[in-house]
This record gives sequence, structure tokens and C-alpha cells, in this order.
Amino acid sequence: MTVLRETWIVFHRQMRLSLRNPMWSILMLSQPLMYLFLFGPLLKPITAQISQGATTNAYQVFIPGLIVQLGMFGAMFVGFGLIAEYRAGVIEADRVTPASRMALMAGRVLRDVVVLVVQSILLLLAALPLGLRAPWGGVLLSLVIVALLGATFASLSYSVALITKSEDALAPLLNGIAMPLLLLSGILLPMQIGPTWLQRLSDISPLKHVVNGVRALFRGDISSSSSLWGLFWVVLLTVIGLAVGARTFRKESA
Repeated sequence: MTVLRETWIVFHRQMRLSLRNPMWSILMLSQPLMYLFLFGPLLKPITAQISQGATTNAYQVFIPGLIVQLGMFGAMFVGFGLIAEYRAGVIEADRVTPASRMALMAGRVLRDVVVLVVQSILLLLAALPLGLRAPWGGVLLSLVIVALLGATFASLSYSVALITKSEDALAPLLNGIAMPLLLLSGILLPMQIGPTWLQRLSDISPLKHVVNGVRALFRGDISSSSSLWGLFWVVLLTVIGLAVGARTFRKESA
């Protein structure tokens, strides 16, 4: 109970800071919105081809990839804020408190998850007038996946930020990881339409299975193998991300 209370205190403080300066959250949402309005309409003539006949709704293929992208990239760069806190002495001040190191991380991660879920809901609402149709159950499960994915990448981002303590080191590292993940996960277009060698290469990326799982949920195939594999991988990634984040916070705050 003490850890939960301390987590809530850290979350409340971080949430107030985000609400005071919402520009970062707005900028992170602007990129998916541009993809939605400027790239999404291009998929309508080829929806049957890229979905291999699974659906005729282009946004059932495209929106799942966008919310996964939001969960990834919206959380991947939160480490920059932690570096700013470190330089301002906030982390040093946290270290001298009796607060659990797990709570210091969990409160920040919870703030990031709440922001990502709200952004995802706004993105889904923006897609409704464009023609998005999906079952509510599948959409709610997809939001859970986005929340878990955000927790994973936020934890890892904070870990790397605490280790590097430098934007100059963090930026190229994250960008070098982000591009292969984007291209091999099938976020913009399903990997099934690519050549065989590219499909085999993308199989090594767990995020490909997560994206396929969310697309299956948007089609209403909640019990399909794609959905179950997507849930399995996102839960596994979340466990690994939180474990690495908690260990780094304890080590760096010792």
C-alpha cells in the first residue's frame, strides 16, 4: 500500500506538470493525425489487396498501426524529460526521500500511459468521420495493448536516460532503434504484401505480431491466433520493460 500511495503521489505531480505544459503531448499527436488525413486516403483503392481480402475498410488496416506507433514513439522519447529533471536536481531530491525507487519510476510511467491512452482515443474519434468502423470490444482491448506498449517503452526510455544522462547520447540511440522498428513492424502497411525475404526478416520483430494482433481486434477477431499472439508479446515486453526500468532506477538511485 505504501508503494501504491507513493506511486500516486509521483503520478499526481508528473500529471500536473504535463497539464501545465501540454505542448509536447500535442506535438506527439500531430504526427499520427497527419498520417491519418494525408496518408490514409491513399490506402482506400488498395485496401482489399493490402488486407488480403480480410476487410474493405482501409482504416481497419491503417488505424491499428497508427495507435501502435503512438504507443511506441509517444513513450520512446520520454527519457528526454527525465534528463532535464536530472539536470535540474529533481532526481537528486527524489533520491534523498524515503520513497520507493519503484514508485519513482511507476508514477512517471503511469503518467505517460494515461497521456497515450487519451491521445489514442482522440485519434480514434478523429478517424470516425473518415469511415473507421470497428467493434467496441476490439477497440477497448487495443487501448489496453497501447497502454502496455507505452509502459514498456517508457520504462526502457527512462532506463537509457538514467544511464546516458545526455541528450546527445540518447537521441541517436533512440532514432537508430526507432527506424528499424517502424519499417519491420508493418505499422504503415501490412508486411504480408512484401516480398518473402522481408516477411521473414520482420518475423524477428515482436512488434509485427502486436500490430497484426491489433488489426485482428479491429476486425472483431478477438479469439484469433493473431490477437492472442499480439497479447502474448505485449505482455512479455511489458514485463521485461518494467523489470529493466525498476532495476535501473534502483541501481542509479543507490
